[in-house]
Amino acid sequence: MKFLTFEYENETYYGVKVKREESAWILPKLFLDFGEGDNYPKTLLEGISTYHTLDFQEIVRKLVEKANESENPERYKASFKDIKFLAPVTPPNNVIALGRNYKKHAAEMNNKADSLYVFTKQASSLAGDEAVIPNHKDITDELDYEGELAVVIGKQAWKIDSNMALDYIYGYTIINDITARDVQREHAQAFLSKNLKGSSPMGPFIVTKDELPNPEETSIVTKVNDEIRQDGSTSDMVLKIADMIAEVSKYITLEPGDVIATGTPSGVGAGMNPPQYLEPGDEIRISINGIGTLTTHIEK
Repeated sequence: MKFLTFEYENETYYGVKVKREESAWILPKLFLDFGEGDNYPKTLLEGISTYHTLDFQEIVRKLVEKANESENPERYKASFKDIKFLAPVTPPNNVIALGRNYKKHAAEMNNKADSLYVFTKQASSLAGDEAVIPNHKDITDELDYEGELAVVIGKQAWKIDSNMALDYIYGYTIINDITARDVQREHAQAFLSKNLKGSSPMGPFIVTKDELPNPEETSIVTKVNDEIRQDGSTSDMVLKIADMIAEVSKYITLEPGDVIATGTPSGVGAGMNPPQYLEPGDEIRISINGIGTLTTHIEK
């Protein structure tokens, strides 16, 4: 299933993509009309937190069946052309992000991929698919993109073994880890340079893990104004997904809905010769096979 969160008719909803349609089932409406009372998850985070992955999918599947059998299924749908995509989930903690997890990207940034490098991105930096984000020209001339696969945690994880780590995944999404490179150099750390308003576009969907059975063998392609900049594969990750979750869980208690961005392949603007940074009016499209395409626009 592909879950999403969106604004529609001046309300915020979460839903699941309708099969073979560019539209979403509005899940709160399905719960109200076909569920069992008012005690239902009001947000996608509540759904992830309350139920195990397969339980929630089965509940949603039954609700969709009932809606399809109703007299007017269309009243429970929202067309993608009529909605504003939001980040599919706002994690209970900051987004956890790994740097230097692809050797070629580390090399193009004159770094080494020989140790775990972790930073976080605040919820205030999140944006949805097709968002227009600030160009931040007042503080940076080196705004850059990073297309990344992100893991969404499905249940609490603390000091888990890597051979069990995949059981703790709810699904996967896409993140654009937008970074002010000059700010990053100036401060010699990542936090401020990676937490500008709108610098964490995420989405458009969270794809449940059954729909992406080989997350470590999927492509990541980033285009800026239709020019391919990144053309990589998650197979090139230094720290694999299971090891990554296990390692982070040694130090941090991961909660349902937490998001881990797994790093970016080579091809970022700062690594080009000469560097090519984002400019007002630019469009960035990140596509990951099995999830979809996340589009971000830089304000003119």
